[in-house]
Parts: sequence; structure tokens; C-alpha cells
Amino acid sequence: MKLKEEVFKIYVLEDDEWYNKLLTHALSLNPDFFVRSFFKAEDFFKSLVDKPAIVTIDYRLPDANGEQVLEKIKSISPDTEVIVVSEQENIETAVNLLRLGAYDYLVKEKNIRDRLLSIVNNIRKNDSLKKKITTLETELKKKHDFSNSILGSSEAMSKVNHLIEKSLQVNILVTITGETGTGKEVVAKAIHYNSDRKNKPFIAVNVAAIPSDLVESELFGHEKGAFTGALTRRIGKFEEASGGTLFLDEIGEMELSFQAKLLRALQEREIVRVGSNSPVKFDCRIIVATHRNLLELVKQNKFREDLYFRLYGLTIDLPPLRERGKDVLILAQHFIANFCKENKMPAKTLSESAQKKLMSYRFPGNVRELKSTVELAVVMSPDTTIQPDTINLASTDSMSAMLAEEMTMKDYELQIIKSFLKKYDNNMKLVAEKLDIGLSTLYRLLKENKEE
Repeated sequence: MKLKEEVFKIYVLEDDEWYNKLLTHALSLNPDFFVRSFFKAEDFFKSLVDKPAIVTIDYRLPDANGEQVLEKIKSISPDTEVIVVSEQENIETAVNLLRLGAYDYLVKEKNIRDRLLSIVNNIRKNDSLKKKITTLETELKKKHDFSNSILGSSEAMSKVNHLIEKSLQVNILVTITGETGTGKEVVAKAIHYNSDRKNKPFIAVNVAAIPSDLVESELFGHEKGAFTGALTRRIGKFEEASGGTLFLDEIGEMELSFQAKLLRALQEREIVRVGSNSPVKFDCRIIVATHRNLLELVKQNKFREDLYFRLYGLTIDLPPLRERGKDVLILAQHFIANFCKENKMPAKTLSESAQKKLMSYRFPGNVRELKSTVELAVVMSPDTTIQPDTINLASTDSMSAMLAEEMTMKDYELQIIKSFLKKYDNNMKLVAEKLDIGLSTLYRLLKENKEE
């Protein structure tokens, strides 16, 4: 008999025929349970390869005792929960069995049926939760796997992947640089979820989003009564990230007044909560990111030089999307596929002309802008093939968008003139000045196009 995966398997090992039938019948009343009964340990052990979720075992069997049966179950199927059933109430025996891995110990008495069902239902709930957690962990690992999160085949991204691999080998401070929207947090998460800290917290903090007078409390925490409104002790982000990774985004926006305290924390690997004099050690990996040139900020006296060199660990510079070539199309199709799947829509693809339009655009908002653009195109496209007219770019009359049409030089000239005329309210003289051509030349170009 082939069982459905969702069936919850329970085995009953009991040599007393009456008790065996009692337990088996009670459990079998639930249609979601598949229950098998055994009278001998030998037959029972042969069936453990099917990995039942729960087994109930009689403590005293003709061919084995409870400790022996329990140890063998755990060696064959360690995830199987064991409920020991006994005729005698012996505290020492019960404690020993629980120490060896039994889930619970029941004495054979009148209300055993109700107690057994209650325990089984609790185990089932925990089992369901464990499966959900396992599924989420698997999905999370898959999501942050390099092949799924750091997409692209360009030489620039190959270098990024190489540096990420290097960062996983040692616990070195990582600084991620790049324009806004290039995916700095995505890289930080890829490092964390592929490191030996992946099962601990990933805490992201946007430094620029925290008021300067609250940064210390946010990162280091505070004691009760440290300031007006501090009604309880608060754990800061450094402690919250214990064992995991603390990602400080936009580190270049941090006020100079706090930079000295951050430097000390990084050097000593300890923080002091606001309102306290006692240092607290922390154990978390530090990854920082910025879209600004920190060295330039140092020269402008807006960033401490000593902190700059303390952060000078492994630097990963993310290239802007305009320098990644056909990665644009790889990312676009990835975002389209994910969006269609999440919204239960038919799969859609980019037409050749739509691809050309995307490739000709410079994407000042980088990957973030590309994602928003193609997701909107999916929504606006009436067919499964996305056409250029559904791709709304931020500057549709820019030179990059215009080049996508591959016109003749004369047509380009006309488009440029029309664009300037629109911009300057048909002021021919001003347009001629802006284009650095004679007014007569401007009239001639318009006339020639009209005659054609």
C-alpha cells in the first residue's frame, strides 16, 4: 500500500493484545493517521525504515526492554518521536527514558486514551511547524544562492562573484560600494546566507534613515531611564545581530559625532548601551555599504580617516547597470518570470524590439529601476510578448531611447530639433543658439523635412 506524503504515520508496539487494540483503535479514528500495530520488537524494527512520525512502545516486551527499543529507534529513525507506555509509575525509569530521547512517558490507566491523543496532536503540530521552517530555510537558501540572487554573465559581475566567494572564507569586514539601486543589500545577504552564520540573524540598518540623535540608541541600545521615554531596557542592533551579520547601509551618511564611537566598537568588539558604563561584547559580522566615495568624504573632513582605514577590509564595488552589457536582459527576464509566477500570470517574454529599447537606456536607477520598469510592462502588456510601447522609461525622449529606433541621420536631426523646439516653446532663435547652428540652417532643415 502506497501512502500519501501528507499521511501521518504512527506505529504501536504493544504485546498485550487488548491494550494494542485499544491504542490502535483510538489513533485510527483520525483519518489523517496511518496506524500500524506490532506485537514483537523484531517485526517492529524491520518496519522503521518507513520513518514513522510517532511510535508508542510498551516498556516491557518479551524480546526487549524500553531502553533497548528506544535506543534502536533513535539509531534507525532519529526524527521519530517515541511515547513510552508502562504499567508501573516509576519516576527514575521515566526520567532515564526522557534523557535517552523519549518524548513522553505514559502510565497505563483509565484516561490513557485522552492523554495519548493530546500528546500525539501536540507532536503533529510541532512536526508541521518543523516542516514549514525547513521549507522556509530551503527557500531562503535558494533565494540567496549566487545563481539566483547575483545574476549576470558580464566580466564585471564575474569579479563581484569572485570577491563574494573570497569573503566567505574568512570573517573579514566587507565594504560594498556602488550607485544607488545596484543591489548592495542583495550582495550583503548573499554573503550572510552562504556563510557559516546563515542560521543566525541578518540585521540591516539604513544609517541615513535614523535621526542623528537616535543612532547611538538604535545601534548600541539603551538602559531603562537613560533618557526621557526610555521606559525599558532596549537591545541595540549590534546585540540583536549576535552570531549573525550586521549590515550598515549608507555608512557615509553617519554623523561625525558618532563615528568615533563606532570606531571604538569595531576595534574593541564591544559596545556600551546609552545610560550604562558597562561594556557588552558582541559577536557579529560587519558589512557596510555606501554609494558615496568615502575617501573624498575624508578629504572634505566629513568622514574620519581612522574609521575609513578600519573599514578598509574587503571592498566589493558593484558596477552600474549601464556597464553590465547584456546582463540587462538576463535580469529583465528574471524579474519578469518571478513577477508572473508571484501573481499567477501567464509567462511573458520580451520582443526583440523591446530588448533593444532596454539595452539602449542607461538606467540611472540601476537594477532597482529595471525591476520596476519590467514589472509595470508585464502589467501593461496585453499579450505574452512584451512590446516596446509598454516599456515606460523615465526619459522617453532622451537620446538613449531615441537611438533604440535606429533611424537615419536626417531623422535623428529632425527628432533633436523637435525635442528642443518643444522644450523652448518653439523659440527658433533660442533653439538655434542651444544647438549651436545658424537660424537659417534650422529653418532649412525643417523645410527640407517638410518637403519630403
